[in-house]
Amino acid sequence: MLSPAQILQEFITLWVVIDPIGTLPVFLAVTAGMSAAQRRSVALRAVTVSFVVLTVFIVLGQVVLDALGLALPAFQIAGGIVLFLFALTMIFGHSKPEEEIAEAERVRQTSVFPVAIPSIASPGAMLTVVILTDNDRFSLAHQAITTGLMALVLGATLGILLAAGPLVRVIGTTGAAVISRVMGMILAAVAVDAVLKALVTIGVLPAYAG
Repeated sequence: MLSPAQILQEFITLWVVIDPIGTLPVFLAVTAGMSAAQRRSVALRAVTVSFVVLTVFIVLGQVVLDALGLALPAFQIAGGIVLFLFALTMIFGHSKPEEEIAEAERVRQTSVFPVAIPSIASPGAMLTVVILTDNDRFSLAHQAITTGLMALVLGATLGILLAAGPLVRVIGTTGAAVISRVMGMILAAVAVDAVLKALVTIGVLPAYAG
């Protein structure tokens, strides 16, 4: 069973990779010119699609790993490296809002792309939910806790999207970009921690207080 500290860490990790604030400008770009009812519909559909996609990764991600015969430390190291590179793009590259607004201006068809995927259910989020639940393989309790925490983050995401207009007027696109970069720093630390723990598991490093 997860301790309160572990639950809090998972919640923060999910909040960072899903990045509800960073999704705001993308959502506004996609829904520009829509009525309030249409914006609500897009927000609800995007969050619902994201929940289904991430839940599939929580449930089936471990099955795929086992089928491929991948050990947890190997996946933690690979996942940590990928998450770290993803974090670097958030910090040094185009920020999430800037990059995805450009994409939103080219593709304005549905709430699935680019709001649900890749803005909310990003590749980083998909990888993270697998890493979080793979510590207890096939543990329904852990999967349920992670799914519940993810639902809380997605619920907050929905609330933020529904209040998108007033929020962006307050923080502005620049504010959203700054927040996205701060989230990138936190995600980088999470990624490094995952690699260090894997190295401890295989005996390359001594145990540390992590």
